[in-house]
Amino acid sequence: MNRRSFLKFTALAGFFGIGASGTAMALARSSNRYHSGPVSDHFDGVRFFNPDGAEPKGFSDLLKWKFGGKQPRWPAAVRSPFAPTSPDPRIDGDRLRITMVGHATLLIQTAGLNILTDPVWSDRASPFSFAGPKRVTAPGIAFEELPKIDLVLLSHNHYDHLDLVTLARLKQAHDPLVITPLGNDAIIKAHTPDMRIKTGDWGDVIGEAAAKVHFEPCHHWSARGVNDRSMALWAAFVLETSGGKILHIGDTGFDNGRPYQNARDRHGHFRAAILPVGAYEPRWFMKDQHQNPDEAIDGFLLSGADYALGHHWGTFQLTDEGRDAPAEVLDAKLAEKGVARERFRPLSPGEAWEAPLTA
Repeated sequence: MNRRSFLKFTALAGFFGIGASGTAMALARSSNRYHSGPVSDHFDGVRFFNPDGAEPKGFSDLLKWKFGGKQPRWPAAVRSPFAPTSPDPRIDGDRLRITMVGHATLLIQTAGLNILTDPVWSDRASPFSFAGPKRVTAPGIAFEELPKIDLVLLSHNHYDHLDLVTLARLKQAHDPLVITPLGNDAIIKAHTPDMRIKTGDWGDVIGEAAAKVHFEPCHHWSARGVNDRSMALWAAFVLETSGGKILHIGDTGFDNGRPYQNARDRHGHFRAAILPVGAYEPRWFMKDQHQNPDEAIDGFLLSGADYALGHHWGTFQLTDEGRDAPAEVLDAKLAEKGVARERFRPLSPGEAWEAPLTA
């Protein structure tokens, strides 16, 4: 293995939170450095888990994947068909506009609020600045062009979702409130001690300004290194505003549709759903934690949302599908299932979608 391959593999081991020694894992089982709380149906006192769900793969499976298959080469740089945008300062009333920055980072504007999801403006989604998945598309909004950010919805702590450097920049420039599941506050405050943060468990709700943010279960996991697997919680969000209800999922396995049916049962009608459609190959390794476009459509239909927007594709090469495959597969599966293309759009960086007005 050459040096470049070794660094990439090391970054992946950290990214997927596997590869720790037996001693380190034994120590990790004895305590949780991010969260302390009572045992629940998804927390055993040390680690969070998916009730009746599947555990993420282990180190031997990572080796099998990385050295037993062939990953397609992505282009080093891709220009989005949409020019970088300069968003309006505010979108008021019941209007709803969602702009893609890249990967899982989107700007949601409604009810006079500016909300970012899983903000990453760094060049790499990695524990290292010199190795790991590198950005191939420029952010669809330059950081300096952001309107005043009020809230950040941070779904979980994987490096393509929780970027400490970007959060520190946001603190300095905007001082937003970060809303995130249990345990992630410890990670953020170790880097940016004065960050404003509120945490919640599945089923909790936080009311802020003109919005309510509900924490919903999804089927995923968390890790920042090799001995902290699932020590911080992951979640989907339901955003409730005068612009309607929005279901946002940063990352999930399809899990027999449970994340979608549960959300619909609890919250009823959604004006829009923001759903991951990428990072799904090979299926034997990714299926339990990352849904594919076919499953994303099924989830959209189960949720009952009017429209869906696809994210988590085309920015960082994390897995084995080609760069454009998620959008192409999504398009084909929409046609196969008889769902109008305008109802589920995979957004590209710089692309802004405005929800049609409803009666």
